[in-house]
Amino acid sequence: MTYEQAVNYLYESAPLFQNIGAGAYKEGLSNTQLLDEHFHHPHRHYATIHVAGTNGKGSVSHTLAAILQSQGMKVGLYTSPHLTDFRERIRVNGQMMPKQRVVDFVEQERSFFEPLHPSFFELTTALAFKFFEEQEVDIAVIEVGLGGRLDCTNIIQPLVSIITNISFDHIQFLGNTLEKIAGEKAGIIKHGIPAIVGESGSESVADVFREKAASVGTSLTFADHQSEVLDFTLTPGKGYTYHTATFGTLHGELGGFCQEKNTATILEAVKELRGLGLQISDQAVSNGFAHVCSLTGLRGRWQKLAEKPFTVCDTGHNVGGMQYITRQLASTPHHTLHIIIGMVNDKDVSTVLSMLPQEAIYYFTQASVKRAMSSEEFAGKAAAHGLKGRCYPTVSEAYAAAQTAAQPDDVIFIGGSTFIVADLLTALEKEQHG
Repeated sequence: MTYEQAVNYLYESAPLFQNIGAGAYKEGLSNTQLLDEHFHHPHRHYATIHVAGTNGKGSVSHTLAAILQSQGMKVGLYTSPHLTDFRERIRVNGQMMPKQRVVDFVEQERSFFEPLHPSFFELTTALAFKFFEEQEVDIAVIEVGLGGRLDCTNIIQPLVSIITNISFDHIQFLGNTLEKIAGEKAGIIKHGIPAIVGESGSESVADVFREKAASVGTSLTFADHQSEVLDFTLTPGKGYTYHTATFGTLHGELGGFCQEKNTATILEAVKELRGLGLQISDQAVSNGFAHVCSLTGLRGRWQKLAEKPFTVCDTGHNVGGMQYITRQLASTPHHTLHIIIGMVNDKDVSTVLSMLPQEAIYYFTQASVKRAMSSEEFAGKAAAHGLKGRCYPTVSEAYAAAQTAAQPDDVIFIGGSTFIVADLLTALEKEQHG
């Protein structure tokens, strides 16, 4: 079996959320517990950090991993979804797991897991936890897949539980109010394990977290109630400079507007980990922030692709993420704004469209996943919000059209869905490698 065959087997035999959405979601932890028992509870052999939240959990997970790596630890990092290669989900010190390990997992374990009919994410989580044990990591940063309470990562007993923020996403699974969504995310808060919430939100949302922490008897810190980040400046294309109370001046490589909030969350987590006895120097924190992309392989977060015209992609795909993107696009100097955009059919498309600038030129397209809304349907919905443009069958064609039309002092943005960015980066990689 080749690596491609092994990955296709995982996609086809276990439902993949990024392709089919709701049909891939399995509620409950029974399969996870059976898989965990089968592999002899590998996650008990290394320390973990658990990260949930609607937006920002990828940036927070990657930056924490970069900081811990900079301290000299061997760090596992489990995130989702991937952009161009399945193995991006499972890394040790920034390196993707070997292709052969994926092949071995499928060949050696399929007789056990096939009768269970596990989801793709259940299998991937089992593989990640097992691989981190084999690699003898010191610590693993584990990003929640969806929600928290019933997510299959929720069998770990982490050093600290982090919830970045709450906004509307996956409401068909998590509930149609922010309080219900917060309740699901709060499911990762456990007895005696310190919890950090990045953005407290409304008082009723904050109360959900307070009540959960009180009920399990643990401490709760709201990062946005602290004053660790004293002030910050953003240099477009160069990232942030933060002045902090504890860590001195930090340079943050990630330049999206949302990183202001993420940074406060990360620094509270570092202080909590120090309080638990982990040795994390100010130098490690500084290095992790400054070099997160090269240390961990993070991509797709306000990622600059070209200078003239200034071209950037971002995986923000829901109301919470798009509010930052639209603000940042408005504040980025440009003559004309070109927006290449598509979305999947289970998102709050109408609210996102209502946030987008009417004066931009739009290139409506669709990602190569089954959940993608057709570019024609999306363009029709966009027209109702006064957004005008043309339809393109693929992201590559939309990008080529924008590149042809744009002048040097214009801005090109590519996003709306993680999968739009994935298709773009895949096409650019193919071009690079001929």
